[in-house]
Amino acid sequence: MNLRFTIGRKIGLGFGVIILLVIVAFWLTNITLNDSRKKTDQVTEIYNPSVASLKELNYLLIRSKFLITKWFYVQTGDDAIDKKALRGLIKDEYPTLKAKIKAYSANWNKEEQESIEGILALIEQMFKSYDEDVMETLNSFDTYNDPNIKFIAQLPFEELDTQNDVINENLSLLIDKQNKNALDNSDEMLQSFGALQKIVIWLFFILPFGAILIAIFTVRTIVRPIHQLKKILVMMGRGVLPTEHIKDRNDEIGEMSVALNDLVDGMARTTEFAKQVGSGNFDSHYRALSKEDTLGAALLKMREDLRENERLLEAKVIERTEQVVRQKEEIETQNQELEVLYKHVTDSIKYAKRIQEAILPPDSLVKRVLPNSFVLYKPKDIVSGDFYWMDEKNGKSLFAAVDCTGHGVPGAFMSIVGYNLLKHVVNSNKSTSPSEILDRLNEGVSETLHHGHQDSQAKDGMDISFCTIDFKKLELEYAGAYNPLYLIREGQLIQTKADKFPIGLFLGEEKKKFTNHTVQLQKGDSVYIFSDGYADQFGGPNGKKFMANHFRDLLMQVHDEPIEKQKEILNKTIEEWRGPLDQVDDILVIGLKIPY
Repeated sequence: MNLRFTIGRKIGLGFGVIILLVIVAFWLTNITLNDSRKKTDQVTEIYNPSVASLKELNYLLIRSKFLITKWFYVQTGDDAIDKKALRGLIKDEYPTLKAKIKAYSANWNKEEQESIEGILALIEQMFKSYDEDVMETLNSFDTYNDPNIKFIAQLPFEELDTQNDVINENLSLLIDKQNKNALDNSDEMLQSFGALQKIVIWLFFILPFGAILIAIFTVRTIVRPIHQLKKILVMMGRGVLPTEHIKDRNDEIGEMSVALNDLVDGMARTTEFAKQVGSGNFDSHYRALSKEDTLGAALLKMREDLRENERLLEAKVIERTEQVVRQKEEIETQNQELEVLYKHVTDSIKYAKRIQEAILPPDSLVKRVLPNSFVLYKPKDIVSGDFYWMDEKNGKSLFAAVDCTGHGVPGAFMSIVGYNLLKHVVNSNKSTSPSEILDRLNEGVSETLHHGHQDSQAKDGMDISFCTIDFKKLELEYAGAYNPLYLIREGQLIQTKADKFPIGLFLGEEKKKFTNHTVQLQKGDSVYIFSDGYADQFGGPNGKKFMANHFRDLLMQVHDEPIEKQKEILNKTIEEWRGPLDQVDDILVIGLKIPY
């Protein structure tokens, strides 16, 4: 039996000592890591997800408050996106998030569990108030326009802020507590790692000392002979094949030298073969090192695969090139068709704008019918659903501000229908009474829009303010559908309310009559009629509506200014309020100053 102390045995003895030290180090490290892992699991699987879920609940409450506020203030249909979002939040998002929080809270202490149960109860109570006091109360356009219903919803709506503040305060305290739990566990975990660091420091001194002893023992018999092997391997690691062979030795290093020489020869042949295949020479010769040479077999297989892939790629390139050419031609044809269609649509709308502008009173007629007046007219789109109308009859000045259903192209169609009907009603009747004119206009719009459609539910019509002024008697008559009349006299704003039904009586409904109001004017009075577009514009620092009370305050500020200055201030104010936001509706304001 050969019991010589070979290189392998020498290395084995050295590594045995090192392995023993490593086992001891591993055992101590494992104890520390297990403790740290438990702390880490508590932070990552309980406290951090709990904090994230509670913050998600806080964000959900913010969104719900925003959506219920829009529900209360913004008059929209039942299928509006924001209303659907609020229903989905209450019905789907909240229950899902609640279940997740309850799952995490199972690992909290009793006090924290009682706290989250109280918060969830308050939230469900608040959502119930959302549903019963606001969402069910304001469930249609009619409920928004009914002051009594709006008042009923307003009181509980205002109380929601207090509930929301209480919930947010309690939720913030709970979030802070969970954050503290996470920090406390993190501190304990850091302390565990501090202990591990001390162990590592001890090993830092022990392992090198053992390695030094082993190195002194083996350096003469192992390190020096392998320097030459190292030099060759380093060269091969840089991609350089050595040209010199290592001398044989009658030990393990000698056996390694023979193997390394064979490897260098094989790598040289492999390199040359790779160059030939890379240049497209798939017929180049290559001999594997042995039958078990998996690298050589893989290279030969690669050569055959590359040969086949090159053939397939050439065929695919030809096919794909033909497809790309065909697709490019189809896209170019479609783009040309879209450009033509877009130009036709745009030209049609611009032509419709010229038609609509043609029916509006010219400046000369405005100055003759209403001297010392202004008209602020700002369509939302190219064409508008608002229009203004003026005429003279029986020595009186007649003028109106009209807001048709919709804006853009649909509103423009309605404005042309309304203009023609209004002109026909005034010209075909002797009376200049605004209420009688609106009654006949109501009949005309109803017959025009609903003729032959007894079951039609389309709510197409107009809101209008109509005035007749006898400048000799300083007497003003007014009738309106939804849009009121403002009169400013001696620093006081007097509002004459309109009737709460539109022009466009729906078939099957009871016929209603408009109310005629007579106002005795005085010198210095300011008179204003308008559509709802100015007050409904969103903007300002918080992106809210301008609102009617803000509009009245603005008129009180500017009514003593010259009439053109008033128009300039009104236009500048609404543009600055709108800022980068889109205009939401057509804007129309007509102002008149009775001279002294």
